[in-house]
Amino acid sequence: MIHLQQAAKIIVSTDMPLLAKDLVTEEVPPLKTTDTGKKALQWMDEFKVSHLPVVEGVKFLGLVAEPDLLDLNSPEEKISHCDLNMLNSPVYEHQHIFEVVKTISDLNISIIPVLNEKENYIGSITLRHLMHIIAELSLVSGPGSTIVLEMNTNDYSLSEISQIIEGNDARILGTYLTSHPNSTKIEVTVKVNKSDLGAILQTFNRYDYTVSASYDQGDYGDILKDRYDSLMNYLNI
Repeated sequence: MIHLQQAAKIIVSTDMPLLAKDLVTEEVPPLKTTDTGKKALQWMDEFKVSHLPVVEGVKFLGLVAEPDLLDLNSPEEKISHCDLNMLNSPVYEHQHIFEVVKTISDLNISIIPVLNEKENYIGSITLRHLMHIIAELSLVSGPGSTIVLEMNTNDYSLSEISQIIEGNDARILGTYLTSHPNSTKIEVTVKVNKSDLGAILQTFNRYDYTVSASYDQGDYGDILKDRYDSLMNYLNI
């Protein structure tokens, strides 16, 4: 199971729907209490997940995990008759994609159920589907180039960075902040909608910013594609 949690903060500019209700997929059906542990394990293998939601009608009962099912003495028993420690870990339809990512990361789960305001189950979001959505964000897939700045935490000012970029007739598509463990240093990854970074980089240097890396559209696109393809291959295991 892959861990998504990192000491980072993302800011994106996008017109895509980013609420949990917009991310729900019918890719994986929920289990019913009348289904068996054996069926649950078969579905987990078929849909490449290690958790499945259990429902009774529209009521969400919890998530069952693969290790618990493998420990069952009688996998042919109905789930309602099994002593399973189900995880109660839904998100609600109005929650933002970043809250969904955080919940999946914190709980280290492969699928997350989504409930409406009446606490009714409306579907689920798989980790794989979530990665596809994130890959479509302008920070990742939009045209443009990328600059990586290194600085002390106290020196970070998004408004100043924006002024430098916009002063060179460019626009920020997204930023990604990464903290270094046991350090006051951070890396600020900035995606801009311009392929020629020469003037922007010169301005950052003039203002004594440390530019640790820069990528034009083609270079960074290839890097992201390779990393994304590796992640998708991992999730298919």
